[in-house]
Amino acid sequence: MLSAFTARPIVELRQRDKSKIECILAYGDRLLVGLNTGSLRVYRVNEPIDETQAQNGLPGENARPTSSSSPNAVDLMREEDKFSKHKVEQLAIVKEANLLVSLSNGIVSIHDLQTYQLHETLVKTKGATAFAVTSNIVKDPSTDVPSIVSRLAVAVKRRVILWSWHDSELEPDTSELTLVTGVKTLTWATGTKIIAGLASSYVLVNIEDSGVTDIVGPGSIGGAPGQDGGRFGGVGVSTISYMGLGGVAPKPLATHLGQGEMLLAKDINTLFIDTEGQSLGRRQIPWAVAPEAIGYSYPYLLALQATKGTLEVRNPETLTLLQTVSLPSASQLHVSQPNISLAHAGKGFLVLSERCIWRMAGLDYDSQINALVDRARLDEAISLLGMLEDPLLKDKEGRLREIKILKAQTLFDLHRYREALDLFTEVSAPPQSVIRLFPPTIAGRTSSQSQAQEGEEGDPHPLADGGEPNLRAHEDSKSEENLHNNGTAADDTDLSRRSTDEAQMAAHDATSVNAPKSRPVKEGTILDGKDLKAATAELRPFLVSARTRLQRYLNPDGTLKDDQATMNSAASNVQEAQELLLAQVPESAEERRQQLVETARLVDTTLFRAYMFASPSLAGPLFRLDNFCDPDVVKEKLIENGRYNDLVDFYSGKGLHQQALELLEKFGKKEQGDETASQLAGPHRTVVYLQNLPSEMIDLILDFVQWPLDEDPDLGMEVFLADSERAETLPRQKVLDFLQKKDKGLAVKYLKHIIAELNDTTPKFHQRLAEEYIRSLKERMVSNQKTRPELDNDAHEFLKNSRYYQPYKALKMLPADDPNLYEARAIVLNKMGQHRQALDIYVFKMKDPNKAEDYCNQVQLAETSSTLPTNKQRSSVTDLEHRTTSIYHTLLSLYLSPPPPHEPQWGPALNILARHGARMPASSTLDLIPEVLPIKELESYFQGRIRLANSVMSESRLVSALRSNVAFSQEVKLRLGDNVPGGHGGRNRHVLITEDRVCGVCYKRFGGSAIKVLPKYVVVPSCLVFQIGGY
Repeated sequence: MLSAFTARPIVELRQRDKSKIECILAYGDRLLVGLNTGSLRVYRVNEPIDETQAQNGLPGENARPTSSSSPNAVDLMREEDKFSKHKVEQLAIVKEANLLVSLSNGIVSIHDLQTYQLHETLVKTKGATAFAVTSNIVKDPSTDVPSIVSRLAVAVKRRVILWSWHDSELEPDTSELTLVTGVKTLTWATGTKIIAGLASSYVLVNIEDSGVTDIVGPGSIGGAPGQDGGRFGGVGVSTISYMGLGGVAPKPLATHLGQGEMLLAKDINTLFIDTEGQSLGRRQIPWAVAPEAIGYSYPYLLALQATKGTLEVRNPETLTLLQTVSLPSASQLHVSQPNISLAHAGKGFLVLSERCIWRMAGLDYDSQINALVDRARLDEAISLLGMLEDPLLKDKEGRLREIKILKAQTLFDLHRYREALDLFTEVSAPPQSVIRLFPPTIAGRTSSQSQAQEGEEGDPHPLADGGEPNLRAHEDSKSEENLHNNGTAADDTDLSRRSTDEAQMAAHDATSVNAPKSRPVKEGTILDGKDLKAATAELRPFLVSARTRLQRYLNPDGTLKDDQATMNSAASNVQEAQELLLAQVPESAEERRQQLVETARLVDTTLFRAYMFASPSLAGPLFRLDNFCDPDVVKEKLIENGRYNDLVDFYSGKGLHQQALELLEKFGKKEQGDETASQLAGPHRTVVYLQNLPSEMIDLILDFVQWPLDEDPDLGMEVFLADSERAETLPRQKVLDFLQKKDKGLAVKYLKHIIAELNDTTPKFHQRLAEEYIRSLKERMVSNQKTRPELDNDAHEFLKNSRYYQPYKALKMLPADDPNLYEARAIVLNKMGQHRQALDIYVFKMKDPNKAEDYCNQVQLAETSSTLPTNKQRSSVTDLEHRTTSIYHTLLSLYLSPPPPHEPQWGPALNILARHGARMPASSTLDLIPEVLPIKELESYFQGRIRLANSVMSESRLVSALRSNVAFSQEVKLRLGDNVPGGHGGRNRHVLITEDRVCGVCYKRFGGSAIKVLPKYVVVPSCLVFQIGGY
């Protein structure tokens, strides 16, 4: 059990003093003690001399308090012998009004808090049984000014009488409320609501609207309709003796709890409610004997068992009995008001008997948490940490996380894997501490079970290996200690009751640890079979969550992230890094990075093992993501299971491309007849892999592309010809040199691709392709896919269209006497501007007038497009006469005046004159025609010339007529004015200027100034600039 409080007697009446203590009141450093003689003693309470001794001196859970108090614990300041004529039953203060309230002989009296002199006796309170005082800060609804409002409620038989003080001023009016039965106790729920304990039930009274709400509860709590009028309605089961109704009806008790909760207790029945009187639906406290008094000392629930002389300390959430303090003859509790600050919360309270007053000193909360953990009370420690505020603990979040990790380990040992792993995930447990719980099949060398199997020492923590036996042993030792410490302080009934409470405490505290269906774990057992499968299935979500947290700090290459989002949350990053690592996060960034990488490698490798153990098909998607798996472990497992395709994906994800390509080549060439690797057969998988490699790995690509090119050249060339960004960014010179050595046909294919498809303008590539084309033409090389005409067309088109090769180098490779190269040579001469030599080839060597004419057409078209004027105006006949000699003139001269030994060609010459004579100057053309040629043969030439001159003259006449029409239309609009549709006014328009006429822009009178008449306004010249847009 826990040692949360230590009893220290501070006031003990001497043996010769025959008086008895009836009530006490503590405020500040004052302790007021009311005696049965009517006297009031005033003590000054001093702090304990040795606070460390009070905190660290841990007595037994049920040890008796020390027999004598410190001589300086309290000092008697004064004693008022004539404070009252009868015993003082209750004391309270109204601090703001500096008043002391007392109850004696059924009458409430008001005294001065400093002199303790009687101010007033409240006559209305004759027959009072109890009273309650509260003070609250209330804002005025109209002015919103805060003020302190204190209220005094007195129970007089069936009535509740109220007095109020506003900022120490007593209000003259009092109010009364009458209830159904006599009021036994009063407890303020809020500043305006009070709980009245009646003979057989509880009611909630609203003093503002006088509303009364019945509180319905179990057993003697009452509240059911018709229950108040019963004769024995307030009698509980513990007060009925076996001889008859000789017991006394128990007093209804009530106390505040934290977070707006309250506890009602009567007899052995309890009810948890909120400040509105509504039940919270929680179970009852397992009391076998009705308590004499209850209270709340943050964060514990207190119950005083007067019949046994013990004080019970319970957890208000779990209702577990944490401590039992023996206080002989104790009868009352005095706890400070529940709305005090946290600086004093739970520091202590007072317990009194007729002859003694004990001060209950509280142990510091960190020590209490440690004590619960040492006793394996993990649920109680977690509950206590949840109730305590952060300032009261050194490291609440860290301690709570540690205890939850211990609890999760215990749940794991009890085969409750889902609950354990969910708790591990909730607290972001270090992955290594979770992984080590699994056997080497999952955890590898990190497993602690491998050490246990070899006989080595396992986890030193008592909960690491078999939590349940440790819990049982601890419970047995506690029971023996309790029996030894109690001695004669309790009778046999008390001992039996205490054993029952301890058993209930043990059973409840281990609720989440010892489930009914949980199997006990034997020490040294190793997970296997169904247990291992179930645990592995729950481990995978935890590892996925750990991967997500690690990705916040690590880049895929293992470096620390330094992005803006990470820099803005540096504090949270450090905290989470501490959660991810087993050791403390080092100050050095490099050491932190190394530990994070090691943790990431452990997490990913363990996740891979878990997938391979339970669901091997899920291992593939893991490799397609960035991961830190150990390559050796992955290779061993995948080869063992024959998952070679997944192994290739893993190598690819880890950047081990050479190993992946070696594996693909091995199975692609079918050197190993394994049916499981059938999906890797052939070069297709290798080609796809090479297509995905970056251009920086060109050496690796060229090394492993050779065997696909040997197996299937077209498929292998897809590495370089694919329509992808990676293929386009490959170093082309290096690829071309490689293909040139491999196969010239593949090199030409690659050159054609980069020039035609990728529009590469590198002169070196164009020159190289031109040379390859010329070499193919000279050697009459024809590929299997192409015929000779197709090769000629491709070569001629490239030589004709490319502008980036050097024609003079190409011309050197073209012999003048090879008939197969005549046209190629003519194309190259065209590129060099040697048109007469090119036409000489077409006319005299190839003897093809059509190609010669086509050549001239192309040259003429190129010259016309390059010298085309900006204004597309047709040339006149005079312009044609002054034009220089055209390409057609050159062709005509070759036909009519050929060099020897060639004869004139009259037919082609006349065709040129008929078709293109109009494009040549007449004077120079006629000079070329010999005199022997009949005029009749030139009929077509002269018709063309005349037709051209007539068309030019007709065009000029048409343009002149159109311009006259446009001028006439504009003149009509000018002369006829506004009556013409679309007109803007004419010369016939007049404007009347009077003395009242003003400018349409500046609104000034014209007077004798000049004016400007616009379509919309009449303005002065200075305003004209503002109306240009509207004119």
